[in-house]
Amino acid sequence: MRHLYKLTILVAVFAMLLSACGGAATTPAPAQPADTQAPAQPAATEAPVQATVAPAEPAATAAPAQTGLEIPEIVAGKFNVAAVLIGPHDDGGWSQAHFEGLQYVEANVPNVHVAYIENVPEGADSEQVFRSLARKGFNLILGTSFGYMDPMATVAEEFPDITFIHISGYKSNMKNFGNLFGAMEDMKYLAGMLAGSRAKLDGNPKLGYMATFPIPEELRLGNAFMMGAKKTCPECTMDVAWINTWHDPVAEKNGAASLMDAGADVVLTGADTPAVADVAEAKGKWGITYDYVGSCKVDRCLTAIYWNWGPIYAKITQGLIDKTYQPGFDYFDADSGSLGLYGFMQGQTMTKGASELPAADLKLVNDTLALMLAGKFNRFDVFSGPIKDNKGNIVVPAGQKFAQADLDQFPPGADNLKCTYCMYWWADGINAELPKLGN
Repeated sequence: MRHLYKLTILVAVFAMLLSACGGAATTPAPAQPADTQAPAQPAATEAPVQATVAPAEPAATAAPAQTGLEIPEIVAGKFNVAAVLIGPHDDGGWSQAHFEGLQYVEANVPNVHVAYIENVPEGADSEQVFRSLARKGFNLILGTSFGYMDPMATVAEEFPDITFIHISGYKSNMKNFGNLFGAMEDMKYLAGMLAGSRAKLDGNPKLGYMATFPIPEELRLGNAFMMGAKKTCPECTMDVAWINTWHDPVAEKNGAASLMDAGADVVLTGADTPAVADVAEAKGKWGITYDYVGSCKVDRCLTAIYWNWGPIYAKITQGLIDKTYQPGFDYFDADSGSLGLYGFMQGQTMTKGASELPAADLKLVNDTLALMLAGKFNRFDVFSGPIKDNKGNIVVPAGQKFAQADLDQFPPGADNLKCTYCMYWWADGINAELPKLGN
């Protein structure tokens, strides 16, 4: 994902204003252990997200940016890494997953200092923050929201000796401005299998998808979820509710409640907080949380689809130190060890809701996950033909697969990154209209 202020694909522009409070810039403090099991270690290179890190070097007094946000200081003699977060670092979702990824880097890569700035709005305000961090002398600057893409691209041209990595998006200058994201469609596909199995077991083959913004990513993840659900529940259908926010606990609760009140047995969220599971707990339904391993805490949470950014961030940081990493388009799958399905990774215990599912369905999930972790099944296998949309049309013919440009874009795609099939369709079983394309 990921976050959106303005999507600048040629023929598709959705302008959204997202409000956020000004936050302090600081060195990450040790995280408190989550009330859940640690992320699994499916790959030999992966280590668990650290619950604590070595004490950070004291920072000098931070200088204020024009935005009113404080800009942290670098530590002389160290490789300095800064992350810009769209939400609070302890949101229990997207931003906390990135925050703990920073902690992992500081704990596992020698001679590195890390810092973060939270609650940074997208657009012009974020451009000032990126420029201020660059002027401070940070070696690596991470932008963790979709709407940071163009501001980061602008600032990267001004500071060619500093590396900027943008999470999600679709742009890179192939020099010092890189694009990074992961194939969360892998995990959403597996979560769909669980949701379909649960709905069929409950005798209510209706699912719900609480989507954020009408961008290709949200269609891609919703489609992967529905395609997975069809593997265990061919009769399942899914409603979609747009909430037009990434992080708003009230809006998320209202969106989840509307889908459950309309009859959905299992609701997947595309947003940041665990609100969907909390609502499910109150209504006797099921919720699937997102982004953070510690988000699946209540009994009515079926699973969580989560990120483990630490190994990826550590790989990039060490690669930049060694001068072996070249920014470009870096898109990782499940075999990276940085994607997780809670309850199914090594060392984890299934939730009660998942453990009750038929053995054949659980075997399908586990077998497919094993192939993913072994690098034998990836995002292009998820989106391989034949695929039919909810209008009965063949989206991808038999024997064909999506390419990366198809996953990322509405038609026709960017000038230098055209898509053939494109992510502008809803999968068979989804009860929703496509968002309108506009200028």
